Amino acid sequence: MKLDLTGKVFAVTGAAQGIGVAILQELRAAGATVAAMDIDASGLAPLKADGVTLHPGDLGHRDSALAVCADVCAMHGKIDGLVTSAGGVRGQVGRPLEDIPEEDWHAIFQANVDAAMWCAQGFTPALKQAGAGRIVTISSGAGLRPSLTGIQAYAASKHALVGLTRQLALELGPHNITVNSIAPGFVLSNPSTEKQWDAFGAERQEAVIGNIHMRRLGQAQDIADAVTFLCSDRAGWITGQVLSVDGGHA
Repeated sequence: MKLDLTGKVFAVTGAAQGIGVAILQELRAAGATVAAMDIDASGLAPLKADGVTLHPGDLGHRDSALAVCADVCAMHGKIDGLVTSAGGVRGQVGRPLEDIPEEDWHAIFQANVDAAMWCAQGFTPALKQAGAGRIVTISSGAGLRPSLTGIQAYAASKHALVGLTRQLALELGPHNITVNSIAPGFVLSNPSTEKQWDAFGAERQEAVIGNIHMRRLGQAQDIADAVTFLCSDRAGWITGQVLSVDGGHA
């Protein structure tokens, strides 16, 4: 199956590292032009290349997110899809419920849910005008079951992102805009995930891998491949779905 995105413009949030970079590269390899969006302007800088434009900004707050979306649309004249890869644990680790301060709770929700909501809001008028589009959120296995990280806000925010995905699919389906989510298993893709993995220790690491049918952790490329399919014309009648890309979960 050949996936050809030539002539399409996709915005990718969280594009400065890890899974976001892999998604950007795979969409570009399929022929798309990619607008790279991230709060980390210095992390975006090395990505500047033919077919990739850079759009730094804080996507977790509505005004700044809408401004970045407007910048993308002004630069490219259109948008064909959005991949919301921004998120993560913001450097946090699992702690007892009693120890969680309000600011840490909200920081993770802003990264994982608010950014997806505001970017979807920012691009939807252009997608409706085009009469078609794709939105793919990056949720997590932690959006379907308790999180291996032990971080309450991460599990709660990823469950919320799954709910947002399904609600947007219902609302935007009549406009020929599909909305789906990829739920990755454990992928070592950036310093935060590596920190989490190291914190598990050898015994728990062995247990985690033992519960994966494929007996290996995921790679960013595994997620990028699935995203590219959902962005393609071959996925035109798939919407409101959460695809677990986790090597099989026992």
